[in-house]
Parts: sequence; C-alpha cells; structure tokens
Amino acid sequence: MKSILTSLRGAFSILIYAINTVACCIPIFAVALVRSLVPIRPVQTFCRRLLTGIASCWIWVNNMNQRLSNGIRWDVQGLDGLDPRGWYMVVANHQSWVDILVLQNVFHGKIPFLKFFLKKELFWFPLLGQAWWALDFPFMKRYSRRFLRKHPHLIGKDLEITRKACEKFRSIPVSVMNFVEGTRFTREKHSRQRSPYTHLLRTKAGGLAFAMAAMGDKFQEIVDVTIAYPQGVSSFWDFVCGRVKEIRVRINILPVNSEMMGDYLQDAEFKRNFQDWLNRLWQEKDQTLDRLLVVNEC
Repeated sequence: MKSILTSLRGAFSILIYAINTVACCIPIFAVALVRSLVPIRPVQTFCRRLLTGIASCWIWVNNMNQRLSNGIRWDVQGLDGLDPRGWYMVVANHQSWVDILVLQNVFHGKIPFLKFFLKKELFWFPLLGQAWWALDFPFMKRYSRRFLRKHPHLIGKDLEITRKACEKFRSIPVSVMNFVEGTRFTREKHSRQRSPYTHLLRTKAGGLAFAMAAMGDKFQEIVDVTIAYPQGVSSFWDFVCGRVKEIRVRINILPVNSEMMGDYLQDAEFKRNFQDWLNRLWQEKDQTLDRLLVVNEC
C-alpha cells in the first residue's frame, strides 16, 4: 500500500510539472517568435527579459511542487552575498538530472536565471528542448578525439559556439552554468577515465575557459557548487516520489581575475595554468564531498 501511495505521489508530481511546462511554453514560444521577426536591439532585449521572467515563474511553480510533494530536508550553506541582478559563472559537480532541479531550487531569486550548456540532441526533447532554444541555452555538439583526428577543421567548433552564445548573455544579467565534467558521474565512467578523484570525473576545461574569455569582464564572481546526496544518487522518479530525504549543497564564492581569461586554444601556458586551477578546485570539491558523505554515515 505504501509503495502504491508513493507511486501516486510521483505521478501527481510529474503531472504538475507537465501542466506547468505546457502553460509556460506557450508564452515562451510566442515571445520567441516576436523576437525572431523583429530584429531590433531594444525589442530583442525586451523579449529576452520577458522570456527570463516567464522561465522564472516556471521554476517557482516547480519549486512549490517539490515542497508540497517531496518533503526534502535541504542543507544549504554559502548563499550570502549573492545578487539577483549580477552576472555569475556557476560550476558544479554532476551526478543526476536531479542536479538541475536542485540548482534551480537553491538559486531561485538569489542569482539571475541559470543558462545551461546542453547537448545538441536535447533540442529534440519535446517542448523543453525548444523552450531551452528560445531561452538562448547554448546547444553543444561534442566530438570524440578519434572523430576530430579525422576532421581537424572541427577542432574548437564547440568553443566557438560557446563564444557566440555568451555574446547573447551580455545584454541582461545571467548566470551561466557549466558542468565541467561534461557528463553525469557513474562508477563505470569513473573507472574508464581513471579519475584521480573519489567522487568526481575528470574536468573538461575548454568550455569554461572560453566562456570566461568571452564574458569574464561581466562576471562578478564564480559560484562553485558542490551537491551531495547522503542516501546515494537518486533518479528523477525517486525524486518526485519523495524517496530523496536529504540534499546537501555547499556554495563557495570565488573571485574573477584576469589570469582566468586568455586564449585557451593558442596559448599553451594559459591552457596549462587554467587546467591546473580547475583541477585544484576539483580536488577541494572531492574533499568537501568526503566530509559531507562521512557526516551522514556517523
């Protein structure tokens, strides 16, 4: 009986997500159409602000849905000093699709609307993919090293997409989100990569470096986020069913300096230094996860 009630809770929660998504996508598509038909800068800027406002309402309803159906204990530290009218680069570890809902919940109203880097294939995800496109989420085409060896003219193409996307972010306050591991953590991937970390995959610094080069003068700070699931990483279904009892988030605010901005493709020394800085950051994050998860076991 309990499992049936839990499943019904999850189904009802998903229904609310779906209704909210459809209700918000309709005006998002309408405003995006106006933006496409009227290529005048003030109109474009107004449309982007309006789109962000609609998307923020969508997140607010999603957050209310979580509070009503999930009963999660949130342990969040480090939100002080953030500005909803600023520009931020946000980096975080990535373990589950639930991470996105966690970030939207934690930062709603604290920093500007989060814009994620997405795989190009996600454009075809019904409604959401097209809404992300309308909201100027950058879609990335990732190439394997083997593919790039056969097609060297495509080297740096994904970074060029990053640069163009960031140009759109300069007109209104925004938080650019980057999962620098490039994919969700699994033990299989961890083993295959021979990752030097216990809880994390190896970092992919290129996208972050290019975003910093394109917008570093606008970013006020870097928001480093560590997400921990004390009970273990859960699926979206577990999340909506209320099986996730606690989520711990630690936020570390880092300064932006000129040393973080350079030519990642052409300057070998800058590339090496940037990778070293990011790897040190990931070592600290790995230690933070150690502490968060050990506390749960005591």
